[in-house]
This record gives sequence, structure tokens and C-alpha cells, in this order.
Amino acid sequence: MTGLWVGLLVAALGGYLLKLAGLSLPESVLNRPRVQRTAAFLPVAMLSALVAVQLFDGGGHYALDWRTLAGVAAAVVALLLRRGFLVVFLVAIAVTAGLRLLT
Repeated sequence: MTGLWVGLLVAALGGYLLKLAGLSLPESVLNRPRVQRTAAFLPVAMLSALVAVQLFDGGGHYALDWRTLAGVAAAVVALLLRRGFLVVFLVAIAVTAGLRLLT
């Protein structure tokens, strides 16, 4: 088993345990205002992480791509329209992929 597979299995196990922990929390914890405010910022944080990863190519060089920025702009519009987390990601992915397909 290579290091890549070990890393993949550790990441999968960690994701499962994190989801299990979230499902195991009592409702009183989930209804706290601080938890709800934090959960509201998660889509923005995930989108920011996606943009940060896309701005660098495989060699660690900065590579700003206008198609990526157009996808982010579309996602921001979806966020302003109060769309769900999955819809925001799908909009960003669709716009970026569509522009890359056309050019």
C-alpha cells in the first residue's frame, strides 16, 4: 500500500468521523446562535478554498484564469440570491467548465 492510498484512507475515515460527530450532536448544540452563524459562513469558506486551489497550477505558480474568476462571480451572484450550498458550487463549476469548453 502506497502513501497515497494511506492518505486517501485517512482522509475518508476523517470525513466519515466528522460527519458522524455532526449527526451525533444534540439539537440544543445545533440551535445555538453561534453555531448557526458559523454554519452560515461555511459556503463562503468552501468557495474561497476552491478559488485558492484553482489559482495555483501544479508547479505552485500563480496562474490567474479569467474563466475561474467568472465562475466565482457567478457563485457570488448565487450566494447573493441565497441559493443553497450545492447550487452555489454547481453554478461555479458549470460556468467555469462552460467557459473552458468554449475557449
